[in-house]
Amino acid sequence: MKKIIWLAAIALLLSGAPELPAQTGISREYQVKAVFLFNFAQFIAWPTNAFADPQTPMTIGVLGDDPFDSFLDETVRGEKVGEHPLVIQHYRRIEDVQGCQILFISRSEDGQTGRILAGLKDKNILTVGDSDGFIKDGGIVRFVMEENKIHFRINLEAAKSANLAISSKLLRLAEIVEPGSD
Repeated sequence: MKKIIWLAAIALLLSGAPELPAQTGISREYQVKAVFLFNFAQFIAWPTNAFADPQTPMTIGVLGDDPFDSFLDETVRGEKVGEHPLVIQHYRRIEDVQGCQILFISRSEDGQTGRILAGLKDKNILTVGDSDGFIKDGGIVRFVMEENKIHFRINLEAAKSANLAISSKLLRLAEIVEPGSD
């Protein structure tokens, strides 16, 4: 039931929902993206070896500058995916990324995105970004702003390479793109 509610929330956000309450300096754009990151966790299946045990936390990481302020932390506080409690980790360097299932790569890393994604290739990490060229560089999900609404594109080949299964419910909301495009 919770998945259906969140799927409806995603659809509402895509349709241009009214403004979310303002947070300390965080834009509406990144509030919506934080909710998407939380919801992605609900609609992706990771291989069993992506977790040490069934109660291991599911980690959403942010690499580079954090555009979400505290909103992402607030969004996942007290939430679980299956038996996995959700936690947020912040990383300054790609070498620090350990035990992460979803990684948002900040625009502050733009000059290094290709190197970062190459270092994560074949790892069970859903890579998400909003920079131009993110899919072309090998990312899995890219946020795009079109007509003042946030949409997302998914590179299924990169997801397959990471051994991730994406629910058809999520795929229906996405634009599926070929590797090398953006």
